[in-house]
Amino acid sequence: MSALLRDPLLSLRPMQQEDLAQVIPIEEAVYPFPWTLGIFQDCLRVGYCCWVILLDDVVIGYGVMSVVIDESHILNLCIHPKWQRKGLGNKLIQRLLKVARQHGAETAYLEVRSSNLAALKLYEDLGFVEIGQRKSYYPAADRAREDAVVMSLEL
Repeated sequence: MSALLRDPLLSLRPMQQEDLAQVIPIEEAVYPFPWTLGIFQDCLRVGYCCWVILLDDVVIGYGVMSVVIDESHILNLCIHPKWQRKGLGNKLIQRLLKVARQHGAETAYLEVRSSNLAALKLYEDLGFVEIGQRKSYYPAADRAREDAVVMSLEL
C-alpha cells in the first residue's frame, strides 16, 4: 500500500457544488470525451452519490454513482493523472461501494472502455466480473465508437 494512502491530509467526502471548479479540469484532463459541467450539476441536483477525494483540501479525484432500490451503478470514477496508480482509485471505489451498501444496494454495476486496461484490472482486483458488452457504447476518435465492458459485483 502506498504511503500516500496513510497520509492524514488525504480525505474523502461528498461532492459539493463548489467542488465542480476543480472536478471539471480533472475530467477534461483524463477523458477525451468528458462530461460537461451540466452533467455534474444534474448528478448533484438529483441526489446521486457524488464523492471527492482530496489531498490537502484539493480535489484530486471523484466518483459518481446512482443507487436505485437494490442496485448501484458507478457512472464515473476519475483520478487526476498526477495521482493515478497510487491506490486512490481503489480507495475511492471502496468508499462508493460502502455507500452503496448503506443505501441497500445488493449489486454494483459499471461500464468501462474495453481499451482501459488499468481500470479493468482495478475492477477485477476488487471482484467485479464481466457480465457483457455494449457494442459501440463510447465515442472514440474520428467519429468511431468503442465497446464498453459491463461488469458487476455482488455486494
